[in-house]
Amino acid sequence: MFKELKLQVEEDVKTRNALRPNNSLYEFSVADGGDDFAVHLKAGEFQKSVIFSLAEHAIVVRDDAGVMFEVTLTFNDEGQCRLHIHQKEIESWQVRRKALEDLLFRSI
Repeated sequence: MFKELKLQVEEDVKTRNALRPNNSLYEFSVADGGDDFAVHLKAGEFQKSVIFSLAEHAIVVRDDAGVMFEVTLTFNDEGQCRLHIHQKEIESWQVRRKALEDLLFRSI
């Protein structure tokens, strides 16, 4: 699930970069660190990041201010792996929106 989430985030960043004006002074990127990956916004000297880390029992999402939330994984009654935040089952796109919406759309 962590690798799948990373691939989806990479596609989100690619899509978001494609929406930038040609003369934009900012850019988004993804950096892989093995057990974590980060999405960076760079605009001149300004930089802001969201980091996804694979912990022992969760995926921890944090920004420059600290931990934003943790995502846990469980199996449902049909044997499908599901994501949870605060005991609520969510889809991958909801994790990505919760983690990246401010960085990708409100930071600039």
